[in-house]
Amino acid sequence: MANIIPFKAVRPTRDKVSLVAARSYQSYTLEQRESRLRDNPFSFLHIVNPGYKYDKQISGDARYHLVRNRYLEFKEDAIFVQDDKPCYYVYQITDRDQQVFNGIIAAVSAEDYENDIIKKHEDTIEYKEVIFKDYLKTVGFNAEPVLLTYPDNVIIAQIIEQVQKDRAEFEFTTTYRDTHLLWKVENDEQLKQIEHEFQQMETIYIADGHHRSASSYLLYKDLKENNPDHNGHESYNFFMSYLIPESDLRIHEFNRVIKDLNGLTKEEFLIQLDMVYRIENRGQTPYKPIKTHQFSMYLDGDFYSLHLRKTGYEIASSLDNLDTQILFKSILEPILGIHDLRNDERIGYINGKKDIVSMKSAIDEGSYRVGFGMVPVSIEEMKTIADDGLKMPPKSTFIEPKLRSGVTIYEF
Repeated sequence: MANIIPFKAVRPTRDKVSLVAARSYQSYTLEQRESRLRDNPFSFLHIVNPGYKYDKQISGDARYHLVRNRYLEFKEDAIFVQDDKPCYYVYQITDRDQQVFNGIIAAVSAEDYENDIIKKHEDTIEYKEVIFKDYLKTVGFNAEPVLLTYPDNVIIAQIIEQVQKDRAEFEFTTTYRDTHLLWKVENDEQLKQIEHEFQQMETIYIADGHHRSASSYLLYKDLKENNPDHNGHESYNFFMSYLIPESDLRIHEFNRVIKDLNGLTKEEFLIQLDMVYRIENRGQTPYKPIKTHQFSMYLDGDFYSLHLRKTGYEIASSLDNLDTQILFKSILEPILGIHDLRNDERIGYINGKKDIVSMKSAIDEGSYRVGFGMVPVSIEEMKTIADDGLKMPPKSTFIEPKLRSGVTIYEF
């Protein structure tokens, strides 16, 4: 029974939203950040990079307090305003490839996260959880929703379609040519219907934002334990999410590129691969697998197909059946000596939305020696891993849609 409720969002005014909305801070190059901070005084980047005002890098607790100050300045200057009534927010993104994503921005229960009603499929790093929890506690708001997915629901879909017949609260297109529209849902009957439909769902799944949700849960625990008058209705009991139906979710693979062959010659490497895979040299024609347990490999100017031998690898769990785990356990760890997929500097990742030629180019340029491609993880595989209480290897999925910061803000 998922507890997903409306909330009073803080939002940019209609005339400023296109200027405020920003991608995640880390996704910009240094030059891109400098340009936006210099030329756009309304960018949300000014809030998350408060040191720009003093031409100084500021970190830790001092930065958190200045983030809070910049946020309050945006509110004082009426760049941000808060809705008077709790609402759900229908949010549509149409990307440059004309993929359309429709969903609802809402507040979801931290207790549901604790009770595994909200399912996870990726590991998180504890120190990152704590850092972001401390950040949230100081700044008092969250500006980027966690991406959740739920089973397709006819009634919710009908409400979304009905709401979208009215004029959007705002509409803007980014320099990436993504178009964003948002509608408020404030009709009492529709609010009740949406909340009821979510309450009928036994589980929902985190698609993207595992660290943000984990940090929000830690904040909930912290504030709950230190509030003698805790009643369960405080805003810290919830965190902001963008919920989309499973049919709207787009999952791409992350291809792996490796800097060396772990001291092996090409021939020695291929012989060890042959113990586990049926190998075929496909020459210079780009090859992309179409089935699970099949991989592409690019090495020394040639593409290869790798088909897992039925007797070469033991599958004892849903995790063992996952292609990213198979690649790790059969090649990356035992042959190439990569034990830490998150921190080993010998491995890189190229999201599968780019074509297989991107992997080829990275290797031909000399940055890497060998690369591996695979088919994307399916929504069914992702859910099974989460249902079984297991965690995928890092960089198993590249999920769309990608969300903007500062479009809706949740205060606690």
